[in-house]
Amino acid sequence: MSPMIIIWLRRLRAMTWKELLQLLRDPVLLVFVLYAFTADIYNAGSGVSFQLNNVAMVLSDQDRSAVSRELAGRFMPPEFRWLATTTRPADGIRFLDESKALAVLEIPPGFGKDLQSGKGSQVQLQIDASNSVQGFLATLDASQIVARFGLEQMAIQNGLSLSGGNLNLPVISNDVRVWFNPNQNDAWFMGISELLNVVTLFSMLLPAAAMVREKERGTIEQLLVSPLSPLQIMLPKIIAMLAVILGGIALGLFAILIPVFHIPVAGSLLLFFVFSTAYVATLAGIGILIATVTRNMAQAGMMVILIIAPMMFLSGLWTPPEAMPVLMRWGMYISPLYYYINASYGILMKGAGLTILWPMLAGILIIGIVVRFVTMQRFRQQFS
Repeated sequence: MSPMIIIWLRRLRAMTWKELLQLLRDPVLLVFVLYAFTADIYNAGSGVSFQLNNVAMVLSDQDRSAVSRELAGRFMPPEFRWLATTTRPADGIRFLDESKALAVLEIPPGFGKDLQSGKGSQVQLQIDASNSVQGFLATLDASQIVARFGLEQMAIQNGLSLSGGNLNLPVISNDVRVWFNPNQNDAWFMGISELLNVVTLFSMLLPAAAMVREKERGTIEQLLVSPLSPLQIMLPKIIAMLAVILGGIALGLFAILIPVFHIPVAGSLLLFFVFSTAYVATLAGIGILIATVTRNMAQAGMMVILIIAPMMFLSGLWTPPEAMPVLMRWGMYISPLYYYINASYGILMKGAGLTILWPMLAGILIIGIVVRFVTMQRFRQQFS
């Protein structure tokens, strides 16, 4: 091996070790990193659910018949629970206004008699949609319950049966197959998504903090007058923070996601870490770029937040790309998080391999090359 290459590698090793030592001497940042890759992921996986559970309802029963009680009895745990019963509609509105209940089921007078006479009747369900997700889910479930109850009452009035023999009507059989998460466990989705969000945050924040720290302490000038090239100053910071973040990913996977939430790793963990390495290196370049345009940690932190927010909105994690406006959909393709999310869920949940996910890797690498070029140019301009 050439003596110049040996010297270059020795400098790289020394500078990388320096960066790791600086991080280890910052206990606050270390605690923050450990919390983010453990407790934060656990809180996200166990504390967030997109399923109906224990929804508080108020029954405004102005009929008080056996039929109205039977309809109310269809709203059963664990999805629904009855908070109160009243005969005054104003009481139900008060529960909604005070945010004590999510829904009010109002049954009008004469409900039972109208159904028995074949006239038909209407019930009113009032939903507090300030929580739009829970309100939408409650509306769907309640509509299905009331529709099923109406069909059963119609069948009873006509002496028919919904279960088989007498009801000679066209029937559509809806067979649903849920892939990759058959129990629709929210902890799998939320746990992985929080891990990816944490990786995104620290991939930019840690390299930016390392570079800004040099500027704040005045040691960047000492490095510039040393026999180190700009690449030898930047690359160790990226390598050191890459090692820390990959260690955090391993901690989150093997300490939280797999043993606690029992996430089935369907694909290759090696491939997942390859994608993670490319992704972290790309965002680390963005972090160094942030450090070149900021003067202190406060500015660097604000810049990181300013960049992360649109990245998350354009990642497709919360909004499907098909539902985005055309302009936002094009912006999604310049977000490295979009490619990383698709690759991560594809590997961990679906067992996809590189033959399927290579466009995601290519997208991350192309963005990384562009970012690295811009960062090097900016670094040379600022410190030359």
